[in-house]
Amino acid sequence: MSLNDTLARYSDWTFEAGFAVLVLALILLVSEYATYRSRVVAERELAATGASASVGAGTGGASTALVDGPGRVDAAPGRPLSERLGNMGRALVVVVAALLVSSIVLRGFATERFPLGNMYEFVAMACAAAIVFGLVALRKPAYRTLWVFLLFPVLVLMFLAATVLYADAAPVVPALQSFWLPIHVTIISVGSGIFLVAGAASVLFLMRLRQPRGEERGVLGRICRLLPDAETLDRLAYRTTIIAFPLFGVGIILGAIWAEAAWGRFWGWDPKETVSFITWVIYAAYLHARATSGWRNTRAAWINIAGFVAMLFNLFIINMVVSGLHSYAGLN
Repeated sequence: MSLNDTLARYSDWTFEAGFAVLVLALILLVSEYATYRSRVVAERELAATGASASVGAGTGGASTALVDGPGRVDAAPGRPLSERLGNMGRALVVVVAALLVSSIVLRGFATERFPLGNMYEFVAMACAAAIVFGLVALRKPAYRTLWVFLLFPVLVLMFLAATVLYADAAPVVPALQSFWLPIHVTIISVGSGIFLVAGAASVLFLMRLRQPRGEERGVLGRICRLLPDAETLDRLAYRTTIIAFPLFGVGIILGAIWAEAAWGRFWGWDPKETVSFITWVIYAAYLHARATSGWRNTRAAWINIAGFVAMLFNLFIINMVVSGLHSYAGLN
């Protein structure tokens, strides 16, 4: 199996470009968030002043038109600054997705294998899956403020992938030279990326429960002021988990089939197998709790977050600290 150094460099540069564009996109989306919040506060104060004046003068209410969320068009001509910043930021998110996918494809061509042979490639695929899924799931105007909270963990993961987890383009170990690699690992990595969206939605749901609409106070209240209502966030987390849960389960089953072909047994309680199964059980418990009276709100959200923490534990601690049959992190 040969290695194309030129394509490998292009893959690394494309990933680095994606990281840089993601930083710029996050800056623009944070600016949209801050600018829009300031505008809403000013409009509410102006509306309150106008309403008071109209009551004293016996006229109608204030003529200022309020907006309901980022991306909505004012009655006044021209788009507000917050909307323009947000549109530019979301356009750059599309560029990030294209760059990440291109980096993965180039790595595959450079190594002449499926590009999921180490933690660097796995995290790159999971981040690409999270962003692509976010472009679909967060396309409604009500969800646009959630991009800030989704892209931040993606940015952290990409930084770790490019530094701590980075592995040079190279052939995989013989144990991974199987047609099961693109099937099993792709499903697991895509499911993990979608679970990232679900985990972020559950965290924001708990924040919104502590700061209901119209009652936001303090620093947390200022952060939550533009978030959707708790029910919308809970519904997003649930629907996202419904998509990722069967994918993750199928990935585990296919991994067991691959284990039987490679090691002569379907299941051996290897550390990674064990934690993967525990993660799947936690997410199953979340879906059950979400449909159970008395567990639907806070308790179910915490279970969903626990599932995401277990998945991160499996990705980092099990791969980097614990030795086992799945020790293919590529960190040596």
